[in-house]
Amino acid sequence: MARASNASVYSPQLLAQKYGSRPIKVALRTLEIFTGLGTFALKLLLDDRQGLLDQRKRQRAAELRGIFTRLGPTFVKIGQGLSTRPDICPPEYIEELSELQDALPTFPDAEAFVCIERELGLPLDSIYSTISPSPIAAASLGQVYKARLKYSGQVVAVKVQRPGIEEAIGLDFYLIRGLGFLINTYVDFISSDVVALIDEFARRVYQELNYVQEGQNARRFKKLYADKADVLVPDIFWDYTSIKVLTMDWVDGVKLSEQAAIEKQGLKLLDLVNTGIQCSLRQLLEYGYFHADPHPGNLLATPDGKLAFLDFGMMSETPEDARFAIIGHVVHLVNRDYEAMAQDYYALDFLSPDVDVSPIVPALRNFFDDALNATVSELNFKTLVDGLGNVLYQYPFNVPAYYALILRSLTVLEGLALYADPNFKVLAASYPYFAKRLLTDPNPYLRDALIELLFKDGRFRWNRLENLLVQGSKDRDFTANEALQPVLKLLLGPDGEELRALVVKEAVCVAEAVVLGTMMDTYNSIPEPLRSLMPNGNALPFRIDDGDRERMLEFRDRVFRIWGLLRSSDNFDPSLLLPILQVLQEPEARILGGRVVGGISQRLAARLLQQVLRS
Repeated sequence: MARASNASVYSPQLLAQKYGSRPIKVALRTLEIFTGLGTFALKLLLDDRQGLLDQRKRQRAAELRGIFTRLGPTFVKIGQGLSTRPDICPPEYIEELSELQDALPTFPDAEAFVCIERELGLPLDSIYSTISPSPIAAASLGQVYKARLKYSGQVVAVKVQRPGIEEAIGLDFYLIRGLGFLINTYVDFISSDVVALIDEFARRVYQELNYVQEGQNARRFKKLYADKADVLVPDIFWDYTSIKVLTMDWVDGVKLSEQAAIEKQGLKLLDLVNTGIQCSLRQLLEYGYFHADPHPGNLLATPDGKLAFLDFGMMSETPEDARFAIIGHVVHLVNRDYEAMAQDYYALDFLSPDVDVSPIVPALRNFFDDALNATVSELNFKTLVDGLGNVLYQYPFNVPAYYALILRSLTVLEGLALYADPNFKVLAASYPYFAKRLLTDPNPYLRDALIELLFKDGRFRWNRLENLLVQGSKDRDFTANEALQPVLKLLLGPDGEELRALVVKEAVCVAEAVVLGTMMDTYNSIPEPLRSLMPNGNALPFRIDDGDRERMLEFRDRVFRIWGLLRSSDNFDPSLLLPILQVLQEPEARILGGRVVGGISQRLAARLLQQVLRS
């Protein structure tokens, strides 16, 4: 920790003081940037005029990668961000810019080894018994060597920061921030605060320069998420870590973008991507602490089938209120409740409280009614991002930095999956997690979202409950025990009168369907000659038309399937019913039971009366 005491932090004021008095240096760098990017823009304009824009995409993409590389670390980071945005860049550009992840120019090894000795205060040969003579990989801010620790013999990865990196990115962010002021002032169609977004990005890049902080990030990430057998996070060696040198476990693996190499090991890319999606959902919506830079170079498939996370320099957090609001937003999307979706943008911090959301509702309805021809799970994540993006541009939205990073994380994972399966849908893969959270999380916001999903117009939607249980059971952490207890507490709590009235109504229908359905099954099992002895030759003391009979049997069968899903849970424990029996002894539960029995009696009496009147 003492080695991190001199770590730099991003300060726009300090950068303005530093470079405001150095106009020649600023002018030269500005000329260099405009020359590189301006030449590229001119070539695109000529291609468009000549009708060759599509034919030369690959060529221009390679040129842009070269320009970003020559312009240095700041623009390499920008290129890395663009490489994960298929909603902005064509596939040719994404493929070329993806090479910026770890195939970058290296700096001299001698400088790297001097940096290690200076930072750790020890001769190189007293730390490592061996170290690779050249870097294994080079990233935007540093390069990585493979070494063996002298004291333990453990194989480690040693990341060394590029010399002069802080000076380079400081000047670039000073210039980019000035451009942001111009955009905020003169560009009307961009409603977001561009300077705030630049500051957020710069702050995170500066955090990446502090390798001690990165080590702490890795330790926290491992504590939260490496409890799963299929997720691997390397350990940090603190005695050999400083601001500019990071030493961690060496991880053997293949990048997720190398599908052929993954399958050669007998692994399936989609399984690994699904592991990444489930882990990302836990990061985003459970603990709120997430890896904000999950490009293919930072995700490895290990030989034993684990997904390894690397590079913890750029991390972010989802506010607690926003985590629940995101899940609620998905529920509102499933229900096509666009008014509620618009209200969610307050909780998500997209809109200030004084903004009227009523004009936004028609825009949401127009997009989603067209997009949701099938189910939400069939909606491509890129389609969702593009559609919401069009809505965001039309209204005074201010997209928080954490949300942009969430979109980036899920877009990267979906992009990787689409290489293996063009029909892959990240929302469908996310359904089990959302279903489990809705069924098991006792948070009041999610409990209300569950009720909203299951009840409509005073009727219980049993098909929704069955689908939630089917999807939730696909999540390895789902248990029926957790799904039942919060529902009971909610039903019999002091604020549950409205829900109890709905439950009584449904319980009457369930009991009637089970009783009458059982009577019909019993009748059908009686030999044909004996059926003639039954009153009216019928299983019931009254007649039910064929349509009602089919609906009743179908309803009963669905209830039985739901009970079967609960019982089939790996962790289902019959002793779970003991608390239910205790709850049923409470006065409120006895009253509820009496109302159900009374309701059943009334329905049966009504059917009998109907039969008498018909006769």
